[in-house]
Amino acid sequence: MTTETTFTLLGTGSSGGVPRIGNDWGACDPENPKNRRRRCAMLVEKCEGKERTSILIDTGPDMREQLLTANVQHLDAVLLTHAHADHIFGMDDLRQLAIRHRQRVNVYMDAATSETVMRAFGYCYQQAPGTSYPSICLEHRITAPEDFNISGDGGAIGVRPFEVNHGDINALGFRFGDIAYLPDVKTVERADSINALTGLEVLILDALRQSPHPTHMNVEEALAFIEQVKPRRAILTNMHSSIDYAAITKELPAGVEAAYDGLTVVDNS
Repeated sequence: MTTETTFTLLGTGSSGGVPRIGNDWGACDPENPKNRRRRCAMLVEKCEGKERTSILIDTGPDMREQLLTANVQHLDAVLLTHAHADHIFGMDDLRQLAIRHRQRVNVYMDAATSETVMRAFGYCYQQAPGTSYPSICLEHRITAPEDFNISGDGGAIGVRPFEVNHGDINALGFRFGDIAYLPDVKTVERADSINALTGLEVLILDALRQSPHPTHMNVEEALAFIEQVKPRRAILTNMHSSIDYAAITKELPAGVEAAYDGLTVVDNS
């Protein structure tokens, strides 16, 4: 029986998306659909025959539209990279999946992310006092770099979380086999995190804009890091409206490409 794992980028834009409110496209050509970017998220699906295991990474403000576009019917797990608004503020929309399947949605996060999530969305994880309404989410605490597995009908998916610096906080990236996803990062300092980013077939990496930024890699820094860890293929994501898809594509070296919403990477290993 054929087993295939797909990694679909549901959103590849920075915190304001592209276009920004006010129909502000920045340097992006509005006629190119690859410039229309929702906030960062990725769907991981392992399929064995007709069976499927599905993981969503991050629940940003565009999550509802992203899941509708991708025709997602069920999630076996949600993984959170960190607790900034553009990565968690769609969490309440997990409610429909919980109601549809009559079970809580499994959400995996580290301690720092949990602290913020529980302040903002604690009601999703607790039964409301005096009511019969159950919680819609179930928290699972993870610690980098401890591996864990997500089970589902399509077979288990192994996950390795790793910690990186994202300005004044730390964030997580995730490795699945030989593919790693790191949408928000300024520097990678821990030895175990560098180790998690070596020997990759594909690295999907933050590259916010051309000019420097205090909490994100810019394009130059991302390219330098790619040269350091040497994946076979690198894909730049979390792109600001100052980065036009066609323009950046002409500038990137061989083996590096710009992401766009809907881009899918397939792993048949």
